[in-house]
Amino acid sequence: MFIDSHAHLDDERFDEDREILIESLKENNIDLVFNIGADIKSSKASVQLAKKFENIYAVVGVHPHDAKDVEEDYLDILRELSKEEKVVAIGEIGLDYYYDNSPRDIQKKVFKEQLDLAKELDLPVVIHTRDAAQETFDILKEAAEGGKLRGIMHCYSGSVEMAMEYIKLGFYISLGGPVTFKNSKVAKEVAKAIPLDRLLIETDCPYLTPEPYRGKRNEPKYVKYTAEAIAELRGISVEEVAKATSENAKTIFGIK
Repeated sequence: MFIDSHAHLDDERFDEDREILIESLKENNIDLVFNIGADIKSSKASVQLAKKFENIYAVVGVHPHDAKDVEEDYLDILRELSKEEKVVAIGEIGLDYYYDNSPRDIQKKVFKEQLDLAKELDLPVVIHTRDAAQETFDILKEAAEGGKLRGIMHCYSGSVEMAMEYIKLGFYISLGGPVTFKNSKVAKEVAKAIPLDRLLIETDCPYLTPEPYRGKRNEPKYVKYTAEAIAELRGISVEEVAKATSENAKTIFGIK
């Protein structure tokens, strides 16, 4: 059985078959799915999915794309949502300098505020970073001083060296569909190098669909292709990857 550590099943692309898809997770070898918020609306939707389905857990937070649109009381809303039993982390949060959908100073402000909230609530964080590797690391390193900060580098695309620095800070490294792409040299290097007890797998569905379904809508059941690619790169069985990444997901999200 696999765990998809990062999905967006609240996305409108699942509107026509969401319930059927979730109800078929077990038969597709998916034990649990962690549904990740990107703004207040999707965070609330994630909580509702977690309430409705036993095998869904929720993560709540504001993505850097949406940082410019936060309401004054957004932290209070996230704090209240986090009281729900199946909310297990704050995310996805971070910096995105590739699209710059929000001004960079606002991205940093909202990122730091949510890191503080996660520490206040003693919850892990799920981190998004694109074209902002060093700045993201510097902010996380500062936030990690004094302990209590832990989390996941979602769909990690950085170097092996940087990944090891994140691990020292108490983070897990999550890999998705790109590790199956032919030209994903760095992702493959990371897949081989990361200690197995610090590795997670994800789909980021409906995005980043792995081979052989690249270009189509991604789904939790396709996480097995990421696991298969990692197993081949490491010279171990898919079962070993499934077992380790499932245990790691439960550990970082606090699931017994």
